[in-house]
Amino acid sequence: MSEKLLGLIAGNGKFPILFAREAKAKGYRVIAAGIEGDTSYFLKYFVDSLRRFKAGELKRLFSYLKENGVRDCIMAGQVNPNNLFDARLELDAEFKKIFEALNDRKADSIFSAVADRLEAQGLRLIDSTFLLEKHLAAKGTLTRRAPTLSELSDIEFGRTIAKVMGGVDVGQSVVVKEKAIVAIEAMEGTDRTILRGGRIAKEGAVVIKMSKPQQDLRFDVPVIGPRTVQTMIKANAKCLAIESKKTLIIDSAKTIKLANKANICIIAA
Repeated sequence: MSEKLLGLIAGNGKFPILFAREAKAKGYRVIAAGIEGDTSYFLKYFVDSLRRFKAGELKRLFSYLKENGVRDCIMAGQVNPNNLFDARLELDAEFKKIFEALNDRKADSIFSAVADRLEAQGLRLIDSTFLLEKHLAAKGTLTRRAPTLSELSDIEFGRTIAKVMGGVDVGQSVVVKEKAIVAIEAMEGTDRTILRGGRIAKEGAVVIKMSKPQQDLRFDVPVIGPRTVQTMIKANAKCLAIESKKTLIIDSAKTIKLANKANICIIAA
């Protein structure tokens, strides 16, 4: 790994900021490539350099990282599907080359192809949990309230469904109530899935978010945080089950405090 220099390909949310803060605290220089319409404005305060690119400008992004001496980089944060499917989106030759070679456009297929192109450019994509071990969920009940017997039953039921869905790269999250599947995550992301499930379940839904059976830790690692809990409050969901040591928690103290205040259970199995 290149000594004390890391590239950051930053999507939306706080994950990129979390990584940048940890990297800087450990003495790394961080060269960030942001996505227009996705990457937080505040990321610039936590990195050494930040340049934004349109979602289809892969060649310019690669050149920027290489010009700054980057050899190792991570991906953090999602890209809004609205950006990927915007009719005005223009793909450069590098991105077109990737899309033309794909058999499908599932998340893992796209990210794996991007990782291969990075390698071809002399840029290595590394584990996105690098430097973030202390932010991975510890095993056990993380909140004051433990799950009820009914919630435990829904977790066991939903966990199997989530693993099956993850195995075919559909999504990481399912919303369950009384062993009925009320929502399955697709490209819209966990928060919208929870809200959709909440509209159907009305109240008391259980949210299960799991890593994929063959999770590639270079991308799409499960992440929760205060926004997840706030979304659960809006949806009247009462329990969140995640996978220990494989799920990143953004602002852990705030996340747990919000959940306790709302009497929401968070459990990591």
